[in-house]
Order: sequence, then C-alpha cells, then structure tokens
Amino acid sequence: MSQTYAASPAPRAGASHPSNQLLAVLPAAEYRRLLPDLACRSVTPGEILYKYGQPMDDLFFPEDAICSIVRTIEDAGVEVAMIGREGVVGIGAVIGAVEAIGDVMSHTYGSGHALRMEVFHREMARHESFSDLMTWYSHLFVNTAMQTAACNGLHSAVERTCRWLLMMADRAGRDDCRITHETLAMMLGVRRPTITLVLGTLTKRGMLAPSRGGIRIVDRRALESTSCECYRRAGLRDGTGPRHT
Repeated sequence: MSQTYAASPAPRAGASHPSNQLLAVLPAAEYRRLLPDLACRSVTPGEILYKYGQPMDDLFFPEDAICSIVRTIEDAGVEVAMIGREGVVGIGAVIGAVEAIGDVMSHTYGSGHALRMEVFHREMARHESFSDLMTWYSHLFVNTAMQTAACNGLHSAVERTCRWLLMMADRAGRDDCRITHETLAMMLGVRRPTITLVLGTLTKRGMLAPSRGGIRIVDRRALESTSCECYRRAGLRDGTGPRHT
C-alpha cells in the first residue's frame, strides 16, 4: 500500500496514543500487535545508548527523551542527527544496517520504547503501514542528516548555535535547554571558547539568558531570524511529526 505523511500536532500520551509520533500514527491494529514487544527504557543526560560500530539489538523510539548521533574523528566529535519523539534511533535497519552509525547520546532524563531488531524485521516483512512509515522516515532522516552535514561546513557558528537550540526546544517543548558549553561545542564541532563567545553575543542581544544548568531562549523570533535556513528546512518544528493523509 502507499501512504503519505505530513506534519501534525503531537498526539496525546497513553497506551493507545503513544507520544512517539511514529508509533502514534500506526493503525490501531498494528500498534496493538507491536505493544507487547515495546519495552520501556529510561535514559539519563550524557548516557550513551549505543556505541559507534557496535551491533544494535534493538531500535529506540523516544517519548520524552532527546538524543544525538555523534561521529568522532581524531578525538573530535560532531552531531550528525538529533532525534526526539518525532523519530526513531536505528532507522538504518531499513536498509540492513546492523551497527550503530555513531555514538547515540541522550541529552535529557526521559524514556522511550525499545523494539527488538527481529520484531522490526518481522513487521517490515508484512509490508503494511509500519513498513511504509519506517521507509518514509528513513528518507527524511537521510535528508536531514545531509542538511546537517552541509550546515556544519557552510554556516557560521552563530547560525548553527541558533539552529541547534531551536531544534532542541522544539523537541523538548520548552525554552530551557540544560546543556554545558562543552557538550554544545561538541555537537557543533567547534571549540569550547567559540561557543562561550557565541552564547555571550546572543545573550547581549537579548535572545538568550543563562538558566540553571543551561540556557534559556528569551526571544525565539530573533533566534529564528539569526539561525540559518537549515532550521526552516528541517520540517520538524514545534514538536510536529508525521500523520496519515
């Protein structure tokens, strides 16, 4: 069957309405079939869920957790993708990937559901809505990762910092971002002094303010205007995700 998907408001949480937006758009019968195989998993800030190059035994569907996939080269890391409730960690399994494409790190306290790889392949083999949805998301993931790679190479540290903070706020559903300068520098592939200078500049311009353990967005409209076009192209703004059309 052929399905299309588009942005929609986040669904209500609960057994029949999971807050992960991929699971939430599955037909009720398919979700009920998956439910016994969805294992709850809690995560903490800085936790490494999967290590680069190691086999993945399951996929992770975040609920209120937010994760980054980080690739490290010569002891320097950079984020290649951010995943929250709009997506799933491990989507490379659609094309047969069995190893993590980077270190998957959680930014928040939160939870999600793990789905064993054999169950994933069982559902893909049915060629029903689950298969269509995972294939659709794999295309979106690749496009977003390519956009991030281009952004890292072409845009300024100021633009990329704005983009990253906005993406985090969209997924968290709040304007406070608990992150250290060191971690943010790693996500963007820049030096820590650069991030300290950028955040100081954005704070002086009234877009950000220090908050307990992190950064708070004060003027979202100005931050969006200062961000590069990659944020507007991401297609995952304001916590929106897929739905059937």
